[in-house]
Amino acid sequence: MAQTTLIQVRIDEDIKRKADALFADLGLDTPTAIRIFLNQSIRREGLPFEVAKPQPNAETLAAMLNGMELVPKTYGNFREILNEANAEIAAEESAAKNI
Repeated sequence: MAQTTLIQVRIDEDIKRKADALFADLGLDTPTAIRIFLNQSIRREGLPFEVAKPQPNAETLAAMLNGMELVPKTYGNFREILNEANAEIAAEESAAKNI
């Protein structure tokens, strides 16, 4: 019989409960699932799944960019605000004269 060793890990109770339920649905107990994970890691010489920062899909990215348009413009000082406001007023007055 192979020697065994104990691994203890502290984990959030809710995560453990959900993992136990998932593994039970797969016909496994949690220790067996952990052994499978460790053996697959050894076989692959790395994690048995991709580890990467989440990348938004095209739809999510478009929504994020659209949301950025809703962020108010920032100004370095009051003069910039005043200049922009005066330019908008002048443009509206000019457009009104051309009607």
